Amino acid sequence: MGNVLHIAVHLKRVRRLRIRNSAMMKVQRHTKEERLEVRIPKALKRLLEHAASLRGTSLSDFVLTSAQKEATQTIKDFEMLTICHEAREVFVKALLNPRAPNEALRKEEDRYKQHMDIG
Repeated sequence: MGNVLHIAVHLKRVRRLRIRNSAMMKVQRHTKEERLEVRIPKALKRLLEHAASLRGTSLSDFVLTSAQKEATQTIKDFEMLTICHEAREVFVKALLNPRAPNEALRKEEDRYKQHMDIG
């Protein structure tokens, strides 16, 4: 097969995968029933094989684990950027359009001014 890296995912083999669900990770069991084939340069395949052997794992497991980690991190980064953007918008709107002080806040303001002798 030369330059072709085959990642076979078999139906009866079960493995724990981490999936991102909202803000927390949940571990779920999935039956492997899909197949993924990737054409890569010979040098990259040798590099991946070497890394897998250093980890003491198969090439398929090494590639799947690495791809899963990268996919999870990519999703996490994207979600964080989205949350940060949304939080920034809420914060800026609150600064630019503050709500009028309620009665309790006005009383606290008066108490503070008396305590600080501000008048």
